[in-house]
Amino acid sequence: MKEKFKIKGQLRTYMQWPLYLSALLIAANAVIGAVDVKAGIIMAAFTLLYIGISVWLYIYRRKRLLSGLVEFSAEYSWMQKKLLTDLELPYGIADESGRILWGNAAFSEVLGEEKPLKVTRKNIMAIFPEITKEAFALKEESAVLHAVRNGRKYHIRLKAVYVKDSSEDAARTIGTEVVGEMLVAVYLYDETEILTYKQMVDDQKMVAGLIYLDNYDEALESVEDVRSSLLTALIDRKISKYITNMEGIVKKLEKDKYFIAIKQSYVRELKENRFSILEEVKTVNIGNEMAVTLSIGLGMNGDSYYKNYDFARAAIDMALGRGGDQAVIKDGEKIQFFGGKAQQVEKTTRVKARVKAHALRELMETKDRILIMGHRLTDIDSFGAAVGIYRIATAMDKKANIIINEVTTTVRPMMERFSGNADYPEDIFISGAKAADLVDGGTLLVVVDVNRPSITDAPDLLRLVKTIVVLDHHRQSSEIIDNAVLSYVEPYASSACEMVAEVLQYIADGIKIKPAEADALYAGIVIDTNNFTNQTGVRTFEAAAFLRRNGADVVRVRKLFRDELADYKAKTEAVREAEIFENCFAISICPTEGVEGPTVVGAQAANELLNIAGIKASMVLTDYNNTVYISARSIDDVNVQVMMELLGGGGHRNIAGAQLTGVTVEEAKTRVKAVIKEMLEKGDIS
Repeated sequence: MKEKFKIKGQLRTYMQWPLYLSALLIAANAVIGAVDVKAGIIMAAFTLLYIGISVWLYIYRRKRLLSGLVEFSAEYSWMQKKLLTDLELPYGIADESGRILWGNAAFSEVLGEEKPLKVTRKNIMAIFPEITKEAFALKEESAVLHAVRNGRKYHIRLKAVYVKDSSEDAARTIGTEVVGEMLVAVYLYDETEILTYKQMVDDQKMVAGLIYLDNYDEALESVEDVRSSLLTALIDRKISKYITNMEGIVKKLEKDKYFIAIKQSYVRELKENRFSILEEVKTVNIGNEMAVTLSIGLGMNGDSYYKNYDFARAAIDMALGRGGDQAVIKDGEKIQFFGGKAQQVEKTTRVKARVKAHALRELMETKDRILIMGHRLTDIDSFGAAVGIYRIATAMDKKANIIINEVTTTVRPMMERFSGNADYPEDIFISGAKAADLVDGGTLLVVVDVNRPSITDAPDLLRLVKTIVVLDHHRQSSEIIDNAVLSYVEPYASSACEMVAEVLQYIADGIKIKPAEADALYAGIVIDTNNFTNQTGVRTFEAAAFLRRNGADVVRVRKLFRDELADYKAKTEAVREAEIFENCFAISICPTEGVEGPTVVGAQAANELLNIAGIKASMVLTDYNNTVYISARSIDDVNVQVMMELLGGGGHRNIAGAQLTGVTVEEAKTRVKAVIKEMLEKGDIS
């Protein structure tokens, strides 16, 4: 049975128009006949002739018209197919599984096919591994990916096409729920040249930098006067040669400060050699007892040259705040650290402490209430420093409160000397929620022993209080309290208590420290220095001597911090079960059963492991409250701060830590080992 072709739609209406006009002519003929019969008869002859021709065209010429339409449609379809096949944009069709059904000539050329329009069994996900099953599922109407093939880079766009079969037409619907098979249209845009030119533009961007000599004055003091100019000249030559080899410029701003400008393309080279100038400058030796170290801050990808310079200043401040002898790159919001192997040198001068003390006094004088806050799970150093600031505030007749949300076992014995004591108000210690209710325009917040907002005892207060002061001895990381009006961060200091003890001596005359307060400050120094054996300098002993003169009792402090039997057993068990990794790293897990403060015991165990011969660093992991706490310690060979930063933590060069959530203690141990191996491969650990 032959299939009948039907004319419908706009074409059918168009062909019927002569019939409609015939009716109009008949009506006109009737009107003319009513006016003049003779004219009506003549008009009727023409009307009949027109109707006959219209009927003949509609009935007898339709088949010829259909034949022409079919021929035109075939030619049009062939032309459309030809245009699609020869389209320069690579375009193909794949089924739901990713199997390629069809591709034009350009698409076939990308795939390595000789002929277009060839159905292939290849899978698009095998050709472009960047296209995953998840991406190909197309939960949305389209997806955009980037891939590389045969050295060319492609921007790939995937678009869902739903095909519904019917007896009338093949309907295509996109993004709607229909019954039928889903196909995926694949568009390939070659972006190789665009990305190349973009990279060329980026490589030509200017990177601003600052280089500071960390210990210029100290190094010159160790050299004879006649040789000091030679030492300066050699350092200048080293820096100038290093920068000019990268087609950069260097300008000396002061005796120990330099401004540099280089192309962004050379930053990759600096990263690859890990800023070799940091080690090269240490080789300058003309009899100086102390090796010269420098800090570098680079700023890049800012909106303007000024913004890059602003980034460079922030980067150099961070490098100095972390102890110097390192390079910091600030790439927009991204911050990278390099170096930091050398032990920071203690400054013998107290000028900075005096200046900061006077600035703190001026701020306190303008406020009515002082809130003092340390880090989460307050330790003795944080507690002692907070007590010292409390004494300063009360000496200035200011209302002060210390924020402590959770009391640990190590802090409780010392805290009990203040709670219930008639010399101190009942609200000396308050929670973070209570402190938030007290905040007003006349409130000053002093943050001690921490400079990372996320681990403070009450992070919300940092957003509520407008005037914030930070006093800390930990090296700065990329996360800092950036809205502080006064920041006193000294990584060379042994503890926050040492810094507060110095501030107490300069902030005002006649401040009387009570024995309990002196004990708290002294205990903070003792604990953080591990009985004056770690990170201890001349100023540490001077601060301890000041506290002893003000009533600190060594025996009383020692009694307060004697271990419970269960804690001591847990500590010795952690030492006994320690694993020696890579011949010089002691890694252990601290038991928590029956231990009230396992994180503190873990830190003590890490200190004990350093007493083993050949151990460069120790890491003790403690699983407590669904969090794995890592205590890391070293003597001088390893920078555990950098190690812990790779795990999301931080701290000091020799004392650091990290907290991992959502992992088991064994998984955390594996991650610690992976970080050690990574640092060994990069040369960050010798």
